Amino acid sequence: MQLSETVNFVDGRISNPHNKTKKNLQADQKHPGYRESTQILATALQRRREVGDFAMPRRFAPPLLCKYDKNMEYGVHADQAYVTVEGGKIRSDVSCTIFLSDPVSYEGGELRIQLGSKRMKVKGKPGSCLLYPSTTLHEVRPVTSGQRLVAITFIESIVPDAFQREMLYELNEVLALEGESMKWENRNRLGLVHQNLLRQWSS
Repeated sequence: MQLSETVNFVDGRISNPHNKTKKNLQADQKHPGYRESTQILATALQRRREVGDFAMPRRFAPPLLCKYDKNMEYGVHADQAYVTVEGGKIRSDVSCTIFLSDPVSYEGGELRIQLGSKRMKVKGKPGSCLLYPSTTLHEVRPVTSGQRLVAITFIESIVPDAFQREMLYELNEVLALEGESMKWENRNRLGLVHQNLLRQWSS
């Protein structure tokens, strides 16, 4: 939460002026505290082994602090396919929300993601993060009291396809959890499948 005290916040529609349902605040990228906040958040995110295992990142967009006061929301939307960053653009394969506010400190404000015919609602604990395919429709429900503080970022993966990424993740988890109990020959064979699929599917 101290991060939010080092930056100024501006109207969030500066980054998506065409979405009339976007009502939030985001860190002013021209303010000196912005770069410091992105560095702290990016370092924390890149240290998480789970992020690397699931997203298989090639590049991260600088994390951006976003604030939602009472009556603020971000209506249903899809993330842009490419995100402009310093030095060019990255493809958004995986979207990431880093939760910073204590969920009991505000009402509403759930992140709702459309997964096929189901809608998943998430209100994470401080310091937790949620990774989800950038190809999904999602929204932030209206905040009815308190203040919601999060950071968002986008990840370009070495494996662009979400289904293929999930299969590789599952294979890697099986190897990690069951590998010691397997016969060495079978463990090697499963590892070979994992690495060869990674070679075939990565770009």
